[in-house]
Amino acid sequence: MPEDKKKKKIKGDEVALIAKIDIDQASMPLEEIEGEMPVLPLRNMIIFPEIVMPVAIGRRSTLELVKSAYKRKVPVILATQKDAMVEEPDLNDLYPLGVVGRIVRILELPGGTTNALIHTCGPKVKLDSITSSDPYLVGTATPVEENNVTPRSNEFKAIMSTCFDVMKKLHDSMEELGNDFLMALRDMEGDAVRINFICSNFPLEITSKYELLKHDSIKDRAIHLIGYLNEQLEIARLKQNIQMRTREELDKQQREYFLQQQLKNIQDELGNGAESEIDNLRAQGKKKQWSKEVAEIFEKELTKLERINPQSPDYNVQYSYLQNLLALPWNVYTPQSFNIKSAEKTLNHDHYGLEKVKERILEHLAVLKLKGDMKSPILCLYGPPGVGKTSLGRSIASALKRKYVRMSLGGVHDEAEIRGHRKTYIGAMPGRIIKSLIKAGSSNPVIILDEIDKLGASHQGDPSSAMLEVLDPEQNATFHDNYIDIDYDLSNVMFIATANNLGSIPAPLLDRMELIEVSGYITEEKIEIAKRHLIPKAMEANGLTKDNIKLSKGAIEFIIENYTRESGVRELEKKINKVMRRTAYNIALGKDIATGELKAEDIPSCLGPVEYSRDKYQGNEYAGVVTGLAWTAVGGEILFVETSLSRGKGSRLTLTGNLGDVMKESAMLALEYLKAHNDLLNIPDEVFENWNIHIHVPEGAIPKDGPSAGITMVTSLASALTRRKVKNRLAMTGEITLRGKVLPVGGIKEKILAAKRAGIEEIVLCKENKKDIDNIPEIYLKGLTFHYVSDIREVLDIALTDEVVTNAPKLTIPETKKETDNN
Repeated sequence: MPEDKKKKKIKGDEVALIAKIDIDQASMPLEEIEGEMPVLPLRNMIIFPEIVMPVAIGRRSTLELVKSAYKRKVPVILATQKDAMVEEPDLNDLYPLGVVGRIVRILELPGGTTNALIHTCGPKVKLDSITSSDPYLVGTATPVEENNVTPRSNEFKAIMSTCFDVMKKLHDSMEELGNDFLMALRDMEGDAVRINFICSNFPLEITSKYELLKHDSIKDRAIHLIGYLNEQLEIARLKQNIQMRTREELDKQQREYFLQQQLKNIQDELGNGAESEIDNLRAQGKKKQWSKEVAEIFEKELTKLERINPQSPDYNVQYSYLQNLLALPWNVYTPQSFNIKSAEKTLNHDHYGLEKVKERILEHLAVLKLKGDMKSPILCLYGPPGVGKTSLGRSIASALKRKYVRMSLGGVHDEAEIRGHRKTYIGAMPGRIIKSLIKAGSSNPVIILDEIDKLGASHQGDPSSAMLEVLDPEQNATFHDNYIDIDYDLSNVMFIATANNLGSIPAPLLDRMELIEVSGYITEEKIEIAKRHLIPKAMEANGLTKDNIKLSKGAIEFIIENYTRESGVRELEKKINKVMRRTAYNIALGKDIATGELKAEDIPSCLGPVEYSRDKYQGNEYAGVVTGLAWTAVGGEILFVETSLSRGKGSRLTLTGNLGDVMKESAMLALEYLKAHNDLLNIPDEVFENWNIHIHVPEGAIPKDGPSAGITMVTSLASALTRRKVKNRLAMTGEITLRGKVLPVGGIKEKILAAKRAGIEEIVLCKENKKDIDNIPEIYLKGLTFHYVSDIREVLDIALTDEVVTNAPKLTIPETKKETDNN
């Protein structure tokens, strides 16, 4: 039997059963109400006295109460809950007034539900207390006297007649009231019973029903009931008026719909066959998790597509737009991993070093784990080429268990590449951001904005300006693509931009990103990267195994020092691949290949002659030659500053070595300081007037600039002018001021390692650079002694020895000058 027919039959059985019960039977004696009785809490219903009514049983405790009361034939107190959502009500959760009744029958309905047929044969009571709640509520109540005697006056007859007339009008206009309601009302005897039956069964608010229950006189209850019924009748009339107006609008829409259907049928007869495509789009749209506003726009655009002839060019434009709209991952998110230890393990496995970047990602993951929801950060990794900025983005996506998309911005000069074109244009398409989301299939991917510093402006707009909205956490929640023309939430996307040069990025765009420097790798780090990543990758790419070739640590270091000059490891990877290809070539020729490790001396046979040579410390045999430390884009280097003197008038200063403006200024500062403080080194004033000074920095083809050679130039000049030797195996770096102060400089880590490779044992630094030394692992500082200074005098005291160089020119002053001075 169908489910709806079963329900109909059960409802008819209930009405028949209610009709058989003698409603006019005598009331329950008051002595039966004394003492404790079970309390049956009702939800969203109030039962009035002398009524038979079915009650749905939902709670397990209530079911146990009903079965117990039915079996023991004891009365129960029927009290209504103030809040239907409370599962375990107490005295404060129940309305004070209720009624007493008996369980007439328990009905087991299909689907496992249970109904209890209750006859309220007892009086109205006031609930005094709840004495027990296990296994169900038990309490005490006091009977409330109620005047149920029906008046025989004409006034009361008029009241009852009015009540039934209003009920009949409501029955005609309210579908909730079935025919069973009027039939049951007609068969009842007694005006009081009829009034209570209407109060119990008519769909009024619980508060209104409770107000009716509080009336002790049946006449007062009937008068107030008429007021509520008239109010409902007025609401029903308003509903009918609204429905009439709506029906007229629907008739118009239906007419248009029928015409459209006829048009589609005609098109189908003509062989268009577009209906299936539209139905397919509509079916896909119902499965999307988009908002109500987007659903309305989609339906509007789909309706527009239905009206377009499939042979028209506009049909394909509209169809493509709807396909892109469906392809977007509306409210589809990839579940994230909040296992910080696992994420840290993934980052360490994929990349060696880069501690600052890893810490920032783990911090973001920790906050996300605690808060549960936050705006994704906009990170910008900047540094020299080949240090792993782009590949780091893939590792971040893997650590967060998010989808990964790389978006190359190098050479993009059209704003429409970011924001998309208007869909009305021929060949219009969404921007790269929307395309990346479609490709990822998720609204929270990791998107790498590669080479963001290479964006270029043209007459087609400035794409870097379009990126301002994308990379602003306060604005990208409503990112507007010109093609989609609907706001899309990008706040859950984790954007990671990469750049080589921050100077070419506009300031407003730079301000929206959190900058993280990815500095170049030192030799020790490159060796580890080669062993862990580059060599296994190259072996697999060239079909080799560990049995075919092994590279010793010395061989790797030899390649790094003599065949590469870079901050990253891209060139190193090429050289390692070249070694692997040479080995594969020899194996393919059937040559006998030694299976032992390749040593440093074996590398030239694979890579040819040494391509680069690093400067080594050259000793302190000459006055005026001082070792400085410099930072370059390919790492740290040692730098020699040479000063020579020649006789001449006018104290001419010559600077050579392809020096930048800042470095030239440092040389002039150094000379001016020594002129002003010549008494510190016992240099006669006449020396500066009769000797020309030439400062040279070797490797003149390489441009050099920056203030960090300031103290090196002072020391070089002082050594040349005094002929005193510079301390053996000493290097220095620091900026100077005209007052003789030493200022801090950058690139300390790279400079320290360059000094160590060159055989330097002592280094002079500014005191403020001590914090940089503290951040360098101890293993890299082994064998080095640091001198922290704040004034040039301290530098000269440390650097210059008392030993005079014999092969330096002796600074003599012309006799004529001396005689003039004596005179």
